[in-house]
Amino acid sequence: MRAVVIGVGHLGKHHARILASLPGVTLAGVVDTNQERASQIAAERGTTAYTDISQVAGRVDAAVVSVPTESHAAIAMALIEAGIHTLVEKPVTQTLAEADALIAAARAKGVVFAVGHSERFNPAVAAARPHIKDPRFIEVHRLGQFPDRSLDIDVVLDLMIHDIDLILSLVPSEVEGVEAVGVPVLTPRIDIANARIRFANGCIANLTASRISREPVRKIRFFQQDAYLSIDTAAREVEMWRLVPQATGLPKIGGGKLEVAGDEALKGELEDFLGAIRDGRAPAVTGEQGRAALALATRIVELMGHRP
Repeated sequence: MRAVVIGVGHLGKHHARILASLPGVTLAGVVDTNQERASQIAAERGTTAYTDISQVAGRVDAAVVSVPTESHAAIAMALIEAGIHTLVEKPVTQTLAEADALIAAARAKGVVFAVGHSERFNPAVAAARPHIKDPRFIEVHRLGQFPDRSLDIDVVLDLMIHDIDLILSLVPSEVEGVEAVGVPVLTPRIDIANARIRFANGCIANLTASRISREPVRKIRFFQQDAYLSIDTAAREVEMWRLVPQATGLPKIGGGKLEVAGDEALKGELEDFLGAIRDGRAPAVTGEQGRAALALATRIVELMGHRP
């Protein structure tokens, strides 16, 4: 299978690295408007550098779009219309209308359209998922240091959307209500945000995202009737604690770290995308699911008095 990466900056260069190493895949090229950067990554990965997506039409089967969010819709649409299976990094697009157009185009062309919510493939999340059953309260902290990238979007669409997607995949219920507050601190966009999401089944999720933290934190805690689970997606660690009945007397608290096995999340994301193409199945994160995460993120931003 011939694959290309569109945009080889902060994240795209890792897509190129992984694709170049996967069996059954040829990294047929990298595309970047920065000729020097494209040439450097192409040389490192033994492939061809391009500066425009029109140069790869007819030469590739699959593409990964890792450019600034404002360009997702136009680039992905051109690829899909050319019959190229496409994975777009999160957030899927800037607007819901753009997402709807890509979903419709992919369906009409019969191509795989996936969205890069890589935390779905985090080994720690995979280890915890079988034990998460009907959580009642979820507490999320995703705090990062001030970046030199993704400043074209606010912290909700940059960082919080990772956890929005995860929670929507783990809570089998409709969102019933949302409260949110956000503050622009270092940029004109929201740099720190908190959202409280209420689901129809009674579950409450409290999400905090910041890109002005001194120390990075990526933790999700699940509280349910029979257990407490804590996931550190950065350290790839999971702890689970629960009451253990005793033959006599009161139950005791038992548990500890769960075994976590697996490779880097981005590799899992790409393997799933390529597997969906080969097997003729839906990817783990479909265009529709990417749209659902965007819809909730957009709702959160609008409640803060800002527009994405």
